[in-house]
Amino acid sequence: MAAKKLCESFSKSLIDEVQRWGCMKQTGVSLRYMMEFGSDPNDRNLLISAQFLHKELPIRIARRAIELESLPYSLSEKPAVLKVRDWYLDSFRDLRSFPEIKDTNDEKEFTQMIKAIKVRHNNVVPMMALGVQQLKKGMDQKIMYEDLVEIHQFLDRFYMSRIGIRMLIGQHVELHNPNPPPHCVGYINTKMSPLEVARGASEDARSICMREYGSAPGVDVYGDPKFTFPYVPTHLQLMVFELVKNSLRAVQERFMDSDKVAPPIKIIIADGIEDVTIKVSDEGGGIARSGLPKIFTYLYSTAKNPLDVESDLGTADAVTMAGYGYGLPISRLYARYFGGDLQIISMEGYGTDAYLHLSRLGDSQEPLP
Repeated sequence: MAAKKLCESFSKSLIDEVQRWGCMKQTGVSLRYMMEFGSDPNDRNLLISAQFLHKELPIRIARRAIELESLPYSLSEKPAVLKVRDWYLDSFRDLRSFPEIKDTNDEKEFTQMIKAIKVRHNNVVPMMALGVQQLKKGMDQKIMYEDLVEIHQFLDRFYMSRIGIRMLIGQHVELHNPNPPPHCVGYINTKMSPLEVARGASEDARSICMREYGSAPGVDVYGDPKFTFPYVPTHLQLMVFELVKNSLRAVQERFMDSDKVAPPIKIIIADGIEDVTIKVSDEGGGIARSGLPKIFTYLYSTAKNPLDVESDLGTADAVTMAGYGYGLPISRLYARYFGGDLQIISMEGYGTDAYLHLSRLGDSQEPLP
């Protein structure tokens, strides 16, 4: 059925071209390379960047479009997944029909087009989540987690690729900013203070907790206020926000009916030679050991599912991540994208420690699925 639909809306020549480009080799870049290359965004460098994206983006997008066609358990045929696949095919077609980029005018036009592509894909995460929901509704509960390994691995690849595509587009577009913030090269802040980002993310998470529960535990942040390193602040904001939000919810629900004062969440920032590590600790009662393997799957959440409650898919990426079980696995992908990682260690009956490792060296290549 999916194949039939595909041919109805997209020409055979386009599908053949997607297959051909999907076999080509992807080219990964590192944080350090993006930073050095973007530090002088003159016309020549922007032209080189656009020419690179003109060839690289169709390869990455074609690979995902092909995968969306052949998912197990008929996931490819779910309406939400078909919609995502159409977005990918439309973007592939836009990129391939754009002529060779020869001068600054071509580059400016190309930049506008990829900006539009980025907007088109804004809702891919909630839309794929909806597809998985549509799949789960019709499935036997007994085959939930163990049998869905393939789908989980696909989603890891798919979202990791999406992070890369959005980073490349966003970085190129941002290099056009005539007044970049101090120390910023595109999306990268060469002197990012993890302490400041952690404080901002914590305040955002607390305000959501206040909105939902009427009160919120405190958050104490420890670390050197003068310490900075090059990183993408929006990525760190998203990861810390997710971890703090989970901790706040656990503590709030554990102490809601208690006479005791809810203990604060503690964030500790350590700057090592290779890694910057951010630990988020709570006393929210922890996670049972049997539940730990599930927290990084895309099919598990302890919160109520917003997709059942609201069919309207909001665009606020970070906030809508609550509840459909995507916050932690996607945060881990963001950490891994630049050579870091995320680990969760739990003491059932006491609380949870999340360790967010960020590579300080910035020289690991993107992990290209």
